[in-house]
Amino acid sequence: MKKKFFITGTDTNVGKTFISCILLKKAQKLGFKSVGYKPVSSGLTIIKNTQKFNQDAYLLNKYSFKNFSLKKINPINFNQSIPPHISSKLNKKKISFKKMSHGLKKISKDSNWILIEGAGGWHTPLSNKKKFSDWVILEKLPVLIVVAIKMGCINHAILTKNAIINSKLKCLGWIANHIYKKKEIYYQEYITYLKKKLNIPFIGEVKFLKNNKINFKNLKLNILFI
Repeated sequence: MKKKFFITGTDTNVGKTFISCILLKKAQKLGFKSVGYKPVSSGLTIIKNTQKFNQDAYLLNKYSFKNFSLKKINPINFNQSIPPHISSKLNKKKISFKKMSHGLKKISKDSNWILIEGAGGWHTPLSNKKKFSDWVILEKLPVLIVVAIKMGCINHAILTKNAIINSKLKCLGWIANHIYKKKEIYYQEYITYLKKKLNIPFIGEVKFLKNNKINFKNLKLNILFI
């Protein structure tokens, strides 16, 4: 049985990629052939064999069950670290839903647990007319939310969850990600409140990752919901 789902965040820079890497490894421990797919990315910062690649795509590939070509993991990418709809306009390169779907179909042949990572938040635009969420709706993908624990996260999390539900998609649950080293006393109150108000499964909580180093042993995420 193949599992496919889309991972979004309450904003940009909320730790979607690092959470995705953890989930990919957790799935492998349960016996799945897990792979990460980044259909659209902005910013090519990793240099390998004189070629530039997107860091998120590079990490997703690194933590997948086997190495794929980065072009297969990330079929549409832009050099500039700016929103994809602006990069698309500057480079005169349209972001095609057909190409995104074709890439997903190709990578699905090689695995049975596919994590598709978005860019930014739920309503990230890919053009003046199309949003990333439009493609997710087209593909009928269930969605997982990464919530960065910070001021404003309650509002962002509830709005994101409601937008997903209003799109008639299944919301698999949410993960609380501590993106700051200093843990404010009220952060736990945020999580307690969201557990009650989001009314979707709570997958788990990820503590601050020093230097972005992932310690898989200490990260308890219940991915049986997914």
